[in-house]
Amino acid sequence: MAQSLAKILIHTIFSTKDRRPFLRDQSLREELHHYLGGILAKHDCQPIIVGGVEDHVHILSTLSRTREAAEVVKEVKRGSSLWLKSKSSDLSNFAWQNGYGIFSIGFSQVSTVRKYIAGQPDHHRKVSFQDEFRNFLKRYEIEFDERYVWD
Repeated sequence: MAQSLAKILIHTIFSTKDRRPFLRDQSLREELHHYLGGILAKHDCQPIIVGGVEDHVHILSTLSRTREAAEVVKEVKRGSSLWLKSKSSDLSNFAWQNGYGIFSIGFSQVSTVRKYIAGQPDHHRKVSFQDEFRNFLKRYEIEFDERYVWD
């Protein structure tokens, strides 16, 4: 085959440092979600949906066949952090947590994950970010140490 083709779908989750509610303002949060999508596109990763609440984001996107997941997440967090800090003096202390979760999904799961991300505000009226993230780690059978998951 002369051409290399791929469609790798990923669900990425990361929170603000110490889960501080920096993203309370809905219009800022929506603007951030678009900005995150733009960063992904610059790295040849197609954003499908970006959503979240005041203390964390969920991203459903493709992963470019020529990029490493860690490199993409690093650039998304770096670029968006710099952008947020430039938006307001209230955000001068903004930071993302050091870590992140990234999970593969199948093409048949796109609709379900899309709805899940779109429904984050309702979801988090019942479930905390920590419980949500623990559930992802358990579902994907990822061993973890509570002492190092939260920062």
